[in-house]
Amino acid sequence: DVQLQASGGGLVQAGGSLRLSCAASGFTFDDYAIGWFRQAPGKEREGVLCISSSDGSTYYAPSKDSVKGRFTISSDNAKTTVYLQMNSLKPEDTAVYYCAAISLPVPNPWYAYGMDHWGKGTLVTVSS
Repeated sequence: DVQLQASGGGLVQAGGSLRLSCAASGFTFDDYAIGWFRQAPGKEREGVLCISSSDGSTYYAPSKDSVKGRFTISSDNAKTTVYLQMNSLKPEDTAVYYCAAISLPVPNPWYAYGMDHWGKGTLVTVSS
């Protein structure tokens, strides 16, 4: 079975850091890109960052202005796990974070296409 297991969320104070993990299984990891999305209370879901498992290329979304320089995405292909390192967290980063997989090549824009597989979210709460 295809599984995308997001973990690492929690409560953190503003300025703090969290690292989210997305453990993938049940499909050929190298044939996919993994994207992180988030959905804040009362808002639509938005793309955050995406990474190609084949070559490590990373892709931003329109939210880039709010996360660039603070969030980074990385992939450990041996562990079929993608990470979202979030630093200098702000209260507006509070959201449920989801990871999802889409088959390569990465479409443009990646966040606007239907992802092939979704994981359950992990809640990130940033207190002020």
